[in-house]
Amino acid sequence: MGVPGKAVLLVSPQDMLPQDFEYHNGNGTVAFIGHLDETGKTFVPEKDHAIDYGIDFYAPTTILAPDGRRIMIGWMQNWDACQNAGRKDLCWYGQMSLPREITIENGRLYQRPIRELEDHRSNRIAYENVLVEGERRLDGVEGRMVDMEITIRPVKNAPIYHKFEIRFMENEQFFTKLSYRSRESVLRIDRKFSGSRRAYIHQRRCQVPDRNGELKLRMILDRFSMEAFLNDGEQTVTATILTDLSASGISFYADGQVEMDIVKYDLFQGGAE
Repeated sequence: MGVPGKAVLLVSPQDMLPQDFEYHNGNGTVAFIGHLDETGKTFVPEKDHAIDYGIDFYAPTTILAPDGRRIMIGWMQNWDACQNAGRKDLCWYGQMSLPREITIENGRLYQRPIRELEDHRSNRIAYENVLVEGERRLDGVEGRMVDMEITIRPVKNAPIYHKFEIRFMENEQFFTKLSYRSRESVLRIDRKFSGSRRAYIHQRRCQVPDRNGELKLRMILDRFSMEAFLNDGEQTVTATILTDLSASGISFYADGQVEMDIVKYDLFQGGAE
């Protein structure tokens, strides 16, 4: 894959051993960033890192758009779970990720949802400087086809919070959550309460660069999936979630005090309204 100034090799190894927070057990995806030698025939790797830190992202492929953007899309499934993921009431089997614009920044592969997705957003709801202490819900922030931009930070002159949590696809019985522990700078996806009756992978963690408790993420829900883009695309977390569509709640929780900004859109099919 060619990205201006660099060459990138994308691979999808199977049966990996874990390496700290960077690589996990099982099937993964790796980006090798480097250059071609003078002959143009040999790839010389310089850095490597995971492409996605979630549960369901594998075998990505890329295309070059007419305007020069490099676009990547991946299989939104995990080999260890794909035989058990189907439900008899669903009329499909398997999913693909959102197309993602790829760039190289700070020696890493950055991923952002294609800009065309913004033409499918409506019903903007925004809140600024929301105090989250314990559980908090916000009017209008709910749904299963949602595009949310969230920024969190410690409250000024207060001790740094211990944990911040977003629960989504939620009702009285089920939920999936993203949680961030500021003191360890670790983010976790957890879908064990999503309604699954199978003992396959439900949690994954990643180390997020420490920014003194500040975290920016864009979180996109598409009926049966969640894709999170951390700190302007520096890292991504992807998971499929087969909770019944009636579970559409979204709530926030903080152990400590968190100040949050949020902009939420509904996603719809078709062009711009």
